[in-house]
Amino acid sequence: MPTPDAILIGYTVLIVVVSFINLIPLDYWWIRIWDFPHLQLTVLAAAGLVAWGWFGNHYFNDWLVLVPIGLLATLCYQSWLIYPFTALAKKQVVRRTNSAPSDPDNTIRLLVSNVFQYNREYDKVLSLINQYEPDVVMLLETNQRWKNDMQSIESRYPHQVLHPLENTYGLLLYSKLPMTHHELRHLIQDDIPSVYIQFKLPSGIPIHFYGVHPMPPSPTEHYRSTERDAELVLVGREARKQSEPVIVAGDLNDVAWSHTTRLFQRISGLFDPRIGRGLFNTFHAKYPPLRWPLDHVFVSCHFQLQRIKRLPSVGSDHFPMFIELTYVPDAERPHIEKPQPEGNDLDEAQETVEEAK
Repeated sequence: MPTPDAILIGYTVLIVVVSFINLIPLDYWWIRIWDFPHLQLTVLAAAGLVAWGWFGNHYFNDWLVLVPIGLLATLCYQSWLIYPFTALAKKQVVRRTNSAPSDPDNTIRLLVSNVFQYNREYDKVLSLINQYEPDVVMLLETNQRWKNDMQSIESRYPHQVLHPLENTYGLLLYSKLPMTHHELRHLIQDDIPSVYIQFKLPSGIPIHFYGVHPMPPSPTEHYRSTERDAELVLVGREARKQSEPVIVAGDLNDVAWSHTTRLFQRISGLFDPRIGRGLFNTFHAKYPPLRWPLDHVFVSCHFQLQRIKRLPSVGSDHFPMFIELTYVPDAERPHIEKPQPEGNDLDEAQETVEEAK
């Protein structure tokens, strides 16, 4: 067999295996980790097709035809996963039109940033807060030193839930909006906190906010994804029961196109403002070829989008995310069918929670 063909066969087998291994319904980290690099695998599959066209011996009546078929199938699958996050897809969250009157009393601006606990460039975080003036700031991976570094904003953000930890799962939340209720929760793991807060907009409209940062499946964190998946299921089930506006935000340690995140959307009935707009890759900030959307904001049908933006680096391995949303009363917004559970979604969700607990 000619050397180029042998190389292409080995390359194709590798790309096909790592592209489809995530379809195996097992939660081990060495399987679930392949949920992440689908954008990179799309590029690699396309490169393989080009290489086959350039170097391969094109015997279409030979078993070597499986090379382009495998690469093409991979490219189609990866493109199907990524397509919703392109401008070609229909937007899930409608952008508020320029002709609509400004409604600051019904608008919330949110900045979410995994700052990386060992990062010392806190001045960059403060600079972004000063520049964008969010109503709510949620900082993840924050320890006591980060809490001390952020003291200068406490007077401007009098409503706070501060839970610094030294295990890279600390959480600091600052708000200009009053909190009518707040809870620090440990839904699945005793050392992994999340928050549930009821904010009140200046108009008096309540907002149910869930801030989350579950543990990822990885060789250095957890051998399986079940605990992460279960936390998202619990938040999603609770969010769906709310009749008032809902926002779920944080570092989900999962990508936007994974089975778990799509299950979360169907369970929660929430919308992803990135769909139809872009990937907004937030991790890894320091390695451009290895980036995927790890930090998320999901919203209920009550909101229209003013702005969504990935912000500049703050020295962390994550980029911060900024989003500005406006609550629109029922009578003023078009009816949008929210995501619904499919097939065995509810059974799968219940089994995941039971296994995690």
